[in-house]
Amino acid sequence: MHVFVAGATGVLGRRLVPQLVRRGHRVTATTTSEAKLPMLDQMGAEGVLMDGLDAASVGEAVAAAQPDAIAHQMTSISPKPDMKHPDRWFATTNRLRSEGTDHLIAAAQATGVSHIVAQSYASWNGERTGGWVKTEEDPLDPGEGRMRPGANAIRHLEDAIAEVDGAALRYGWLYGPGAIDDTVAVVRKRQFPIVGGGAGHTSWVHLDDAANATVLALEQKAQGVFNIVDDEPAPVSEWLPHLAACAGAKPPMRVPVWLARVLAGDFAVTLMTEGRGFTNAKAKRELGWELSYPSWREGFKEELQ
Repeated sequence: MHVFVAGATGVLGRRLVPQLVRRGHRVTATTTSEAKLPMLDQMGAEGVLMDGLDAASVGEAVAAAQPDAIAHQMTSISPKPDMKHPDRWFATTNRLRSEGTDHLIAAAQATGVSHIVAQSYASWNGERTGGWVKTEEDPLDPGEGRMRPGANAIRHLEDAIAEVDGAALRYGWLYGPGAIDDTVAVVRKRQFPIVGGGAGHTSWVHLDDAANATVLALEQKAQGVFNIVDDEPAPVSEWLPHLAACAGAKPPMRVPVWLARVLAGDFAVTLMTEGRGFTNAKAKRELGWELSYPSWREGFKEELQ
């Protein structure tokens, strides 16, 4: 199969492309930077320049490649976290999940590409009612204030992919080579405190497991929404101290909700106190997905050794 990987030089794309190549697939992989083309060549892919926010650029790249399937991995998240302003922090990614998705779908339809698998998100953002762990049937959080643009972009992506019978893979909080370096740096400085009781739940997934799920979804022409998370959604009060310990840092400090809201904003408070995690039962059942890192407990240790 010939797979067109849009956004191939991100942390997940760099794990996905080699897996596809090892499985015998031909890969055309995109980047916005000419300096990164040699990296794609070294991974065994044919690298091409493409601007995911430019409809003509996307259309030309897909038409030239003539792939059988598209993997939409386009994001652009600033390495410097801005928890107080998630609308600014994820501004370009939100556009790639909305405008970029539309451009890829239009290019696929014009070129006759039969299947699209796209990156969505499911870490802490389940609807904040009921139980702490959500399935694909449960609604995502609609977002409030500065969180709403991101929630709207995810909803747009999933709705658009559903219309073309593709698959939206809701990756959990990604960790692995290069994925959480900035988070770990903040944890080591004790600048990532537990807010309130830290009851908010989070779902994690290792990059290699997320890439493997993506390969399976492409090979099986999967349709619908899948939560791509590990086996252990957990409250912040459990995973954050463990992450700190694995990083050789002191235990995280604790701050009251009112102070966190002033210092870090509603996004941080919501994640820490009300976030809902996700179950991976559907992906295991329908894709035959098996995890190399069933829990962040072992994964953090290995990553931070």
